[in-house]
Amino acid sequence: MYEVEVKVRADLDAVRDRLADLDATGTRRVRQVDTYYDAPHRDFAETDEALRIRRETVAGGANDDGGGAATKVTYKGPLVEAESKTREEFETAVADGDAAEGILGGLGFSPAATVEKDREFFELDGYTVTLDNVAGVGEFVEVEREAVEPEIESAREGAYVVLRDLGLDPDDQIRTSYLGLLLRSQDMPNDTPE
Repeated sequence: MYEVEVKVRADLDAVRDRLADLDATGTRRVRQVDTYYDAPHRDFAETDEALRIRRETVAGGANDDGGGAATKVTYKGPLVEAESKTREEFETAVADGDAAEGILGGLGFSPAATVEKDREFFELDGYTVTLDNVAGVGEFVEVEREAVEPEIESAREGAYVVLRDLGLDPDDQIRTSYLGLLLRSQDMPNDTPE
């Protein structure tokens, strides 16, 4: 399965207003803290891959189940096309984030950087629209959908339609990950995908 995603910088208040006008369905608000890892056996910046542990907390407090942060481990492969941020992605929930960190550390993976963001999710025309406020980087809108390989192009074109409906220009798309943008803002060399 592929994640077909387009991302642009945007004024989130203006996009919220447009989402309301379009009767988009707000689904949830979360805070995410993503720790990205360097591999001992290859340079993810060179291979355009990413490995991260994400800790997510529902905005305003604990998760729906009353627990602390939900934790997921994610691997993202290299971009598969030049037109969007489409890449193969594998993700799984883990019960114990500290244990996951210990496993990666024991295998020689080391934390590279942490990206913190507040996110609001909406559903519109079969796409997930995410409003992101990324610490140290700024405000962005992502439009995404999962697709099998033969549907990548049509999913991307549909994402462009959603962007236009939101008053945003697909030509302003940013293919650099939040991690890459954060590291650039800190003058640290790296371009690991997000």
